[in-house]
Amino acid sequence: MERTAFERRLSTSSASRRRFLAMATACAIAPSVSESAQITGGTGRAALTKEQRDRLTPGEVLDALKKGNERFRSGKTAIVDYRDQKRMSASGQYPAAVILGCIDSRAPAEIIFDTGIGDIFTARIAGNVVNDDLLGSMEFACAVAGAKLIVLLGHTACGAIKGTIDNVVMGNLTGLLARVKPAIGATAYTGDRSSKNDAFVDAVATSNVRLGLENIRQRSTILADLEKKKTIDIVGAMYHLSNGVVEFVA
Repeated sequence: MERTAFERRLSTSSASRRRFLAMATACAIAPSVSESAQITGGTGRAALTKEQRDRLTPGEVLDALKKGNERFRSGKTAIVDYRDQKRMSASGQYPAAVILGCIDSRAPAEIIFDTGIGDIFTARIAGNVVNDDLLGSMEFACAVAGAKLIVLLGHTACGAIKGTIDNVVMGNLTGLLARVKPAIGATAYTGDRSSKNDAFVDAVATSNVRLGLENIRQRSTILADLEKKKTIDIVGAMYHLSNGVVEFVA
């Protein structure tokens, strides 16, 4: 019987541990090093260090997230020693990216990008909406803590998107969904424009990500200036629940 991903990880020696950002880090340090050295970043550290993070460009951080998603989809995820990561990050954190995603339980950023403790800041809210509190959090993550990349992460079959299309009214959720509503009008779609049409729901979710990117740049001069200076990148993405693919969108 085929082994589970968990069993395969248990059978892998600690010497072959895979770590988030290691490929990008190793390339930045020594492009000619062996694959095993690239995987460990040549240091064997259990958590991302300030020196490793600061050497990375925003593009390298994005490439590392893409590689992490590839590992997640292939079932070849990193062998992570969470106790070591906890110990190494207790005195300080040096995340390379901040990911604003949906509260949906099926779209945990740390898992779908195959990251560990201390690698990324994560914020989650229904419909991955952009509000003042989250803008402030992202400003802290980038301008103060030094993260190099912002990813606004939507996903397919989003309940918040469906609720918005259906004009759901329920307590505080009503105001939250109002922030998603502009995405419906911004979605050019010929056909059934209802929540029962999965294709339309996903098209609105993609529009919601694109409008969210505009909101970030328009409502935060701090983040917009960092992007103009190429200190950070701000990108959007859609996570496909059916196959685990993260598709980056403009």
